[in-house]
Amino acid sequence: MYPNLEVQTSLNAYLCGALVADRNTQNGLSVRLYDLLMANDFCALRELFHAFFASIPNDWYRSNTIARYEGYYASVFYSYFASLGMQVIAEDVTDKGRIDMSVLFNDQVYLFEFKVVEDSPAGGALAQIKARDYAAKYRSRGEPIHLVGVEFSRQSRNIVGFEVERD
Repeated sequence: MYPNLEVQTSLNAYLCGALVADRNTQNGLSVRLYDLLMANDFCALRELFHAFFASIPNDWYRSNTIARYEGYYASVFYSYFASLGMQVIAEDVTDKGRIDMSVLFNDQVYLFEFKVVEDSPAGGALAQIKARDYAAKYRSRGEPIHLVGVEFSRQSRNIVGFEVERD
């Protein structure tokens, strides 16, 4: 819990900056993220996050097992969105489970599910959002809802699957 939005945004901007060696690159990617969400350009959004994960130095994975866990990948996404001051809800509780991350932005809802492919079959992220009908929580808002399944590989330490459907 954060005392206010300014503290939340500042902390997440700092964390996001710490993940990338070149701060100019991080700033440019943040602006691009905002623009891509405004346009709902999900193909370019996938490429943006792929580039972001590719920019994390290899040495940061040495002597730790962080890349094995779904939470690592989810926290990178969370920090990126939260650093822009967007309304982000991690582990968003519903009557059928938890949405890994919900983003409420520009009068639209984005529901993200993250999976590590070595732990679940390909396509499992989007399938879970649909099977558990996570969108039901937000339908009464009358806003477009985007279901985003993102899959990662421990071996490549990057995105290997990115599926989007509109509810």
